[in-house]
Amino acid sequence: MIGEHVVVGYTHDSGGREALAMGAAITRVTGGELTVATVYPPKSPGLAVEAQANLAHAAMRLGDVPAEYLAFESRGAGRGLGVLSSRIRADLVVIGSAAGGQHGRISVGSTADHLLHLSPEAVMLVPDGYEPPEDPERLTLMYVRRPQADEAVERVAQAALRLGVPLRLVTLDLRTGEDDRLRDDLALAVRLAWESSGLEAEAEIAEGFDVPAAMQAIEWLPGELLVCAASEDAQAHRVFVGEAAVKVVRASTCPVTVLPRGYA
Repeated sequence: MIGEHVVVGYTHDSGGREALAMGAAITRVTGGELTVATVYPPKSPGLAVEAQANLAHAAMRLGDVPAEYLAFESRGAGRGLGVLSSRIRADLVVIGSAAGGQHGRISVGSTADHLLHLSPEAVMLVPDGYEPPEDPERLTLMYVRRPQADEAVERVAQAALRLGVPLRLVTLDLRTGEDDRLRDDLALAVRLAWESSGLEAEAEIAEGFDVPAAMQAIEWLPGELLVCAASEDAQAHRVFVGEAAVKVVRASTCPVTVLPRGYA
């Protein structure tokens, strides 16, 4: 299950603090390891010192929460977090929303953009101002029928079973006129969830003229966690999100996790 080893991309701002709180909440539930990392550019001794200072701030915020703290040198934050997560065999990278975005939503900055198109591990993005609850309340998978999404159904169903929370499968209907096909696809996904975990998943089709409108039509619990599968264009064992999935991420009011292709 995702969360056995979590890397938090920490920056000394609100996004970094929210990612830190989310990473700590995840490992508290899963019992996994937590690594807090700050990335700084090569040949920048001043920024290397600043990175260590940022990690000291993170340690103060976490208090007694067990964690490892790493300053990591890389040409970019997204690249560095991806390389580090592979190197230490983490299974999830958590980052906050980029500065300047809408409160309660996810702003995709350069770090998130790199991870959403090349990360070797699952990526979680946390909305601006988000405060994680004590426990998750439900896992929701954004479902579109294709091999990666079917694979995600099985994985997320197993995670919901282990966490003891309900599973919901949601399909967006952007007024395509294919209502019957979408219902049939969703019914097959519900059956797949049952066969792989014994869980009876909720199923929902959300209608809207565009992705933000459809997302707004969905009811979200305070402890909801949203999961998306990688695009068919993703390389094996890499995250890659398409245009529609990026719109889902930006419209979400809860943390979003994107699985790499071939996640196991």
